Amino acid sequence: MSSLFEDATPPEVKNAKGLHLITMNTPNGQKVQIMLEELKDVYGTEWTQTLINIMTNEQKKDWFLRLNPNGRIPVLLDHNKSPPFPVMETSAELLYLLKEYDTNDVFGFKDELERSQALQFLFFWHGSGAPYQGQVNHFVKFAKEKVPYAIDRFRNETLRVYGVLEIHLSGKYTGTPREYLAGNGTGKYSIADIGTWSWVKGWDFAGFSQEEMKPFPHLLKWIDRIAERPAVKRGIGEKYQQQ
Repeated sequence: MSSLFEDATPPEVKNAKGLHLITMNTPNGQKVQIMLEELKDVYGTEWTQTLINIMTNEQKKDWFLRLNPNGRIPVLLDHNKSPPFPVMETSAELLYLLKEYDTNDVFGFKDELERSQALQFLFFWHGSGAPYQGQVNHFVKFAKEKVPYAIDRFRNETLRVYGVLEIHLSGKYTGTPREYLAGNGTGKYSIADIGTWSWVKGWDFAGFSQEEMKPFPHLLKWIDRIAERPAVKRGIGEKYQQQ
């Protein structure tokens, strides 16, 4: 048995064929779920999945930590490699799928400058967006005690990040409004959008009001535009709901 697995590893994980995703239908899980669904529409990509409940700390058990020592979902496991190759961190997972399974760069770019722009916004949200909005969710929704300073700080930082995306999408300084985060002209739907959308679309869950979102009209249109994609609808849908 590979050192990646132990007796407690779920059989569908260690005995999987091809791609296998260990996930939960959270914003982070949805990034990779959406990417896989998009690849299925273009290439017929197949995968299997294991849904876990992170509220029970399943992701902190040894079988999971062998695959991702950080103890976070999702984990992508590629059984097409020998030995099977695990990938952690959502941006790394999107980039892995792009490199290994999107041979035509449908969700990436062949031009190096366009590719750089996609990486910039993918990393911008990974490093500056998700951590702030995640802390808003924690302190507003789940913290045992309300800490006004923490709530105000992370709410304000999340709104600031929304403002960065609004500036970019509105074309405020370029004169050209954009439909997507990366690519020439109005842009092209890519991993930059996939890696950002699953969090930003949850602004209401984070407790932001419609009034607070009024300064971001281009961002709201971007959210709605991506939400209409069939693969996106499937990637956040019933297939990934806990039974």
